[in-house]
Amino acid sequence: MPLRTLIVEDHRPFLEYIRSTLREHPELEVVGEAEDGFTGVERAAVLQPDLVFLDIGLPGLNGIEAASRIRAFLPRAKIIFLTQENSPEIVHAALDMGASGYVLKARCHRDLQSAIETVMLGNRFVSEGLDGYGR
Repeated sequence: MPLRTLIVEDHRPFLEYIRSTLREHPELEVVGEAEDGFTGVERAAVLQPDLVFLDIGLPGLNGIEAASRIRAFLPRAKIIFLTQENSPEIVHAALDMGASGYVLKARCHRDLQSAIETVMLGNRFVSEGLDGYGR
């Protein structure tokens, strides 16, 4: 049974890139998409995904707050942040709230595959270049 996946990303071309990349993974099924944090939380509540790909810089409700709300009603869902944010404070906040992965958009073409595989094995993935967070 494939993992139910939700993509929350406000930049439409990047969302489409993620969707097309996920098609290469028969173990993943994209069940929904959202372009802002509030809609992402609402769709997560309805769709009950196993895996959420989430941007941090979302309109309305930022990704960390959206993840915190999603985590409250889906504590077992895995969350992988796909973001441009690389400040230590934001990375730390994302990982502290229980993110399974943190992928920099600039490295997405190199890291997304590894992030998916690592997270599906129950481990944490963090893009290279985010010193101090390890994998």
